[in-house]
Amino acid sequence: MFDKILIANRGEIACRVIKTARKMGIQTVAIFSDADRQALHVQMADEAVHVGPAPANQSYIVIDKVMEAIRASGAQAVHPGYGFLSENSKFAEALSAEGVAFVGPPVGAIEKMGDKITSKKIAQEAGVSTVPGYMGLIEDADEAVKISGEIGYPVMLKASAGGGGKGMRIAWNDEEAREGFQSSKNEAASSFGDDRIFIEKFVTQPRHIEIQVLCDAHGNGVYLGERECSIQRRNQKVVEEAPSPFLDEETRRAMGEQAVSLAKAVGYASAGTVEFIVDGERNFYFLEMNTRLQVEHPVTELITGVDLVEQMIRVAAGKELSITQDDVKLTGWAIENRLYAEDPYRNFLPSIGRLTRYRPPAETAAYTPGVAPGEAGPVVIRNDTGVYEGGEISMYYDPMIAKLCTWAPTREAAIEAMRIALDSFEVEGIGHNLPFLAAVMDHPKFISGDITTAFIAEEYPDGFSGVELPEGDLRRIAASCAAMHRIAEIRRTQVSGRMDNHERRVGNHWVVDLQGQTFKTHVAADPEGATVTFEEDGAAIRVTSDWTPGDLLAHVETDGAPLVLKVDKITQGFRVRSRGAELKVHVRRPRQAELAALMPEKLPPDTSKMLLCPMPGLVVKIDVEVGQEVQEGQPLCTIEAMKMENILRAEKQSVVSKINAAAGDSLAVDDVIIEFE
Repeated sequence: MFDKILIANRGEIACRVIKTARKMGIQTVAIFSDADRQALHVQMADEAVHVGPAPANQSYIVIDKVMEAIRASGAQAVHPGYGFLSENSKFAEALSAEGVAFVGPPVGAIEKMGDKITSKKIAQEAGVSTVPGYMGLIEDADEAVKISGEIGYPVMLKASAGGGGKGMRIAWNDEEAREGFQSSKNEAASSFGDDRIFIEKFVTQPRHIEIQVLCDAHGNGVYLGERECSIQRRNQKVVEEAPSPFLDEETRRAMGEQAVSLAKAVGYASAGTVEFIVDGERNFYFLEMNTRLQVEHPVTELITGVDLVEQMIRVAAGKELSITQDDVKLTGWAIENRLYAEDPYRNFLPSIGRLTRYRPPAETAAYTPGVAPGEAGPVVIRNDTGVYEGGEISMYYDPMIAKLCTWAPTREAAIEAMRIALDSFEVEGIGHNLPFLAAVMDHPKFISGDITTAFIAEEYPDGFSGVELPEGDLRRIAASCAAMHRIAEIRRTQVSGRMDNHERRVGNHWVVDLQGQTFKTHVAADPEGATVTFEEDGAAIRVTSDWTPGDLLAHVETDGAPLVLKVDKITQGFRVRSRGAELKVHVRRPRQAELAALMPEKLPPDTSKMLLCPMPGLVVKIDVEVGQEVQEGQPLCTIEAMKMENILRAEKQSVVSKINAAAGDSLAVDDVIIEFE
């Protein structure tokens, strides 16, 4: 076995590999760029080596620099994580020439299956059903348009060396094919150093289901069940679960056996993933094989008890698999939510800055990768992360900052555990998608398992603007906030020292306003909690909590049911986050409520004649000129942030009166890019 492993990656996946290596008694070496000097993976590793400037194409994906770090550290093996150099055959060859083990598949398998064009041809030759498409190299946008028309719209333009949603575009017509081809090439070159693009038919109403395979160099291979990855945004997975709520055992076995056969056909040895599109009749079509560890691997570990990183290291050391197919048992249900540094209220655009507060829910103490399901308790909480409170979220890398996972014996229990965990997750200082994730967990289609890859586009066609909670939930929150506000008012009067009977003078009658509704309440407190009665109908809710003024997280029980509230104090109430809703909850005395109702509402400033920068980023190009008339939907400019190009379009017909930015400019959120007449 190896004594020292270098992790050629960063962020949460580097931290994840370090945890298993530490468990195996293997020393670890981190690499870092200028932007990552204080990163968590650097702090966790036994040693760290600097590899260059912040941009990945000047540090993490420069093979020569990584090789220098390997030589300097004396590492015997390299785990590439995912992304970066994980599917780069030249990197694997360089390691082999240096006598360093690659914790991944052989070079031949990477070349055959890591390239999406080649892998599709091999799959076709092997008799695997594939999605119609054009596998050859595409020279320019004109050829892309021609091929797209022959295949039939809609089509998917994909980076041959891509992954993680980078370099992928859906085109519904010639104009989008032409535009998407160039953007895909640019993203592919920036992210992978390879700008080749291929095109395939975009299958409508699909499910994205993938099979985890594990093979060794001795001809053994197993599949570890499937993962449902259908909830995607911009072709980037957001929520994953294992197993799939859609597959039956017969389909699972057929997909698994086909995936293992394909892996064996190319001499695969390591962990890998075979991805399929599955239609409503459970017909499945091969998409691609990812010759690396997947981002969503934790859900497979949670339902099987197999530590995939450990198995990858063992295989790289020449050992046989320690499990057979008969040993693989799928137990319970696991769900993963990806926490991204992006603002769901700004169309999920990236957000950067300092994490002024970062408090994930407590992980299950007994859980480590490889623990059999159920041994860690009735519910497992796992959070794979690469950041910490006070750290910086950089514009140079992928915006994912954590993967929150729950496991429970049933899907329903795993979803409920995830709801509570999401509400318990404290993140401040940056935009984040926690409210959106919470909304998905409560969505009827997700709860029923009736989902496709079009889920987000269909259910949130105009973007995410928050959640409207039903009255039952509003009453629970109103009762909780009334009880909490009363406690805060008693504390405030005690601090002032001006009253003798604080509880009597504070009073018991409170008017609660939230989400456009008003509840008149009476709070009857006792040593164990409070009974909150709604004066309109006499209904009462029993509230108990250990919350004290100043706590930013309130764990409450309302009539015995758990409720977690993220709370910030505001004048006469709280700002509350719960179950995907962001609420201003005003709690006032009756006379205060009467006066507040007479106050005029403050209107936001008019920015309808301006194009504001929706995220921190770099201007790639400006597509219009002063005096030009633009039409609705016309591209105005392109902003690059976190390795993704974002095309900003006109919302209505107008005339450009002023342009305040140029290609190469760095912009902050809400900087005015273009003004209109």
